[in-house]
Amino acid sequence: CSGLIKIRLKFLNDTEEVAVVRPEDTVGRLKSKYFPGQENQMKFIYRGQLLQDQGRTLRSLHITDNCVIHCHRSRSATTAATVLPDPATAAPAAGGLPLGAGNLLVPTVMVVLGVVWYFHINYRQLFTAPATVSLIGVTVLFSFLAFGMYGQ
Repeated sequence: CSGLIKIRLKFLNDTEEVAVVRPEDTVGRLKSKYFPGQENQMKFIYRGQLLQDQGRTLRSLHITDNCVIHCHRSRSATTAATVLPDPATAAPAAGGLPLGAGNLLVPTVMVVLGVVWYFHINYRQLFTAPATVSLIGVTVLFSFLAFGMYGQ
């Protein structure tokens, strides 16, 4: 009764791979057979449960023929230390946004608005009523933009 069973390994991009295994194979053996060298990066999820115990057999987890195991490849600390990431595809900084010209625009506009408000307060006679209304409008609009981007 220990015949081979087929398990569908489904990935996040909706691709599938069929694994042919024995019910007495362990989760660790499944990982090493189909993802050699990447065992520590692979996470298996079956019926909403993360399969963390590498010594559990597929039979003990009630995994039978044609079951689906969801696979997720994570970036582990060991691979990050041995393989340097490509700067073009590097993950964003800890703040959540990569440093770039687009992300420097908001602080730059904030500084410019601050300088304009400084001049408006100290040199009020140089600003007409429509200029003051426009400055208030731009400040309010920009505030909504900034809080929308960074206030998530």
